[in-house]
Amino acid sequence: MTESATLALAVTVALLAGVLIGMGIARGRRRAAASRPSGPTVAELLLRLVRTSHSGVAVVNQFGDTVLHNPRAVELGLVRHGRVDARARVAAEQAVETEERVEIDLSPLGGARGRQPEAVLGEAISLGDGYTVIEAVDHSEAVRLEATRRDFVANVSHELKTPVGAMALLAEAVLDASEDTAEVRRFAQQILTESTRLGTLVTELIELSRLQGAEPLPDMNVVEVDGIVSEALGRVEVAADADEHTITTDQESGLLVDGDKTLLVTALSNLLTNAVAYSQAGSPVSISRRLVDGMVEIAVTDRGIGIAEDEQQRVFERFYRVDKARSRATGGTGLGLAIVKHVAANHGGEVRLWSMPGTGSTFTLCIPAHDGSSRRKAEPDTRRQPRPRGRSATAGHGLVVTSEPTNHGGML
Repeated sequence: MTESATLALAVTVALLAGVLIGMGIARGRRRAAASRPSGPTVAELLLRLVRTSHSGVAVVNQFGDTVLHNPRAVELGLVRHGRVDARARVAAEQAVETEERVEIDLSPLGGARGRQPEAVLGEAISLGDGYTVIEAVDHSEAVRLEATRRDFVANVSHELKTPVGAMALLAEAVLDASEDTAEVRRFAQQILTESTRLGTLVTELIELSRLQGAEPLPDMNVVEVDGIVSEALGRVEVAADADEHTITTDQESGLLVDGDKTLLVTALSNLLTNAVAYSQAGSPVSISRRLVDGMVEIAVTDRGIGIAEDEQQRVFERFYRVDKARSRATGGTGLGLAIVKHVAANHGGEVRLWSMPGTGSTFTLCIPAHDGSSRRKAEPDTRRQPRPRGRSATAGHGLVVTSEPTNHGGML
């Protein structure tokens, strides 16, 4: 074989080997690609985790520049205009220097505005190589709950101490006036009044504690709305007669709800008690009921002192009173409307309020109707028809504050 033929054969063999090797490599790559699981990479999953986290997350470099952050970091104020909060930047520097976790208070310096969180706490953790991750968590709800708990304990202590202290003083007065029968009788009557007030307060505290949490009631019964109205009227009849109030109602509706009758009667009687207590003597109070969009609405309307707009949200707070002097005079505990709100929430409903100072108020208790009620006429005749019973009349969120009257036929 000639030298040129040998060279040509060698080149051919080399080319063929190259082709075979290339085919093998390509086949190996295809096998590797086929065996590799489909879907996002670990880095992509981590990025998704950061972006969807309920906590604010930001990563900064050794120069304090933000290299990564999620939308929640902006919502919590950790990152503004692409840069982390100055307090977080200082904490990041400390974390790099000490290689330890550094806690930060990132709460708004000028106080919360609008929907901005009230309390934000954070932590800076060094990642090495000058990088630091900062996590921010919204603790506003926990702070609010703690403040509510402190206020509640303080208010309960005060409310319990008042009648207890009064009874102690009255008991001393009875001992000092033991020879004066008339004085002993007068002081004894006052002791009875204070003890009744104390018992009512304890009962309502227990009731409110049982309702707290707005969880649905475990045992629901079919309850007649007309029966609720009748029993609630019976509870406030004495107070209404004493102040010469006339309570009128609309026609019996035949409506039904699922719930606890005792709690519903308590809620409605609390609304009626407030309507009587915060109205001028002799002014009318009305009750009406109707079915609207699957909800039974029981409205209590008065022509009392009304409630200012800035206080309408607060009247449902425990122990909050619009007129403290009047409430003290009538023996109110300040828990009545809080109980109404929780009763409504536990039944899957709400309580609505419309009020205007000097004109009056309408409180509407809204409870989901029983299935049988949905087949009844949605808008029953709501013309009020007074039924004499002394000076009162009987019928056989929840929380929503509205800007329009919610009674079923206009203010009285």
